[in-house]
Amino acid sequence: MSNNLWGTFHTVIFNVLVLLLTISHFKAVVSDPGTVPLPQTRIDFSDIHSAETVGEVDWTICTRCETYRPPRAHHCRICKRCIRRMDHHCPWINNCVGERNQKYFIQFLLYVGALSMYAISLIVISWVYECQECDPDVPTKQRRIMHCVILLLESALFGLFVSAILTDQLQAILSDETGIEQIQKQGPYRPNKPKMLLLSEVCGRQHPLLWILPCSKLPRKFDSLVIDHHV
Repeated sequence: MSNNLWGTFHTVIFNVLVLLLTISHFKAVVSDPGTVPLPQTRIDFSDIHSAETVGEVDWTICTRCETYRPPRAHHCRICKRCIRRMDHHCPWINNCVGERNQKYFIQFLLYVGALSMYAISLIVISWVYECQECDPDVPTKQRRIMHCVILLLESALFGLFVSAILTDQLQAILSDETGIEQIQKQGPYRPNKPKMLLLSEVCGRQHPLLWILPCSKLPRKFDSLVIDHHV
């Protein structure tokens, strides 16, 4: 009876993590990463050095998609659009990681890492506490060993890989410097900003315990941004 309860418990926990992983991955894929709207008319590039044109000194012009872009926006060669606070284009989600979906990408990494560690823990527990109902047949035991070794290696590789990416993402947030900005060596964007405030800008203004839920809302900055430049 005890083994059945533990089996049910682990099944529920594992599948809940899988569900959260699936939701966060889906949202990272379909969410707008922070695409800068295209202008309604073509830009006059003869005025490209005039900051007063857009009313913001830090705004720049992208000559590829022909649009004004706010500070920290970068052009993605794959998406062929400018993305606000773009970190990188991720093949795992076939989308850019930017201002609007970085939270879901981090959650995806977190749940993959948690599932990997959970799988490793279950493998270790299964060998430390041998199941009394297991078939003592040698071929069956050999298949079990092979299955556990493959699962252990797969979980360890995925766990280490996503942990490295997750650490890099958190470091980028806390240093207020995206991956592209680190490559370009532009320096921290706002070095004196509190760490919790930097995290809340990405994860939302709600309680930090709710940051791990992929169904919570994101900050709605720049949602009403519309660029209407008249030549």
